[in-house]
Amino acid sequence: MNKDIYENYEIIDAHAHIFPEKIAEVATVSIGEFYDIPMKGCGSSEKLIESGKKIGVSRYLVCSTATTAHQISAINSFISEECKLHPEFYGFGTTHTHSADLDADVEQMLSLGLHGVKLHPDFQKFNADSPEAYKIYERIEGKLPLLIHCGDNRYDFSAPQRIANIHKDFPKLKILAAHLGGYQRWNDAEKLLTPDDYLRFDISSSMAFMTPERAGELIHKYGSENCFFGVDFPMWTHEEELERFFAIGLTEKENRMILAENFKNFLGI
Repeated sequence: MNKDIYENYEIIDAHAHIFPEKIAEVATVSIGEFYDIPMKGCGSSEKLIESGKKIGVSRYLVCSTATTAHQISAINSFISEECKLHPEFYGFGTTHTHSADLDADVEQMLSLGLHGVKLHPDFQKFNADSPEAYKIYERIEGKLPLLIHCGDNRYDFSAPQRIANIHKDFPKLKILAAHLGGYQRWNDAEKLLTPDDYLRFDISSSMAFMTPERAGELIHKYGSENCFFGVDFPMWTHEEELERFFAIGLTEKENRMILAENFKNFLGI
């Protein structure tokens, strides 16, 4: 991509996954198999930064998901340590509906200086609006924002209706609804999800599956002030996702808001 296109923008990646070096390649392959999509990189911190530097990313929201309860503490510690090593990282921790001590999980995240919670109901195999999940939201509402995977045609765990239910029942919980509110279920998300002071959307893993015109429709439906740029690394590279973003043809002001300003305003950075 021509550097002149992006060099005058501040760019924040609001959705990136990292894994410990020794398992990064295996974890990346596992994600690719889950979605049946060839991965574009290896999910290590080094490779994330290497990819982001090509478009001048200044900050990354980094996270990882606990697929079993016994992984929670180790993942939160890992994310925290990586944030210490890389000041450009903005870490989100994780927990699980099967956790033996949700209070301890939240306290760990807060004590480690993590800034939010990442959940992936499809990976973790729980309904996003289940009583078990609500125990998590009860503990983080007003304390930590939630980045939650939304949508998949193969599963109902994170269907847009469930995200709408969470937002209704926890109106003061800051929610970052990933993938424009519903990966592969964008029509449902468009009908069911309405942004406000506590609900926002990242545009990761969306633009590759729709025309630029459709992406623009969804962004304008939600409001360009309510959307964040994200790459979902290692699903995609930063260069290709930024190219898709600029192909939408938004205004200069909208570009600046989505690429960085909205994220900073929502999370108080």
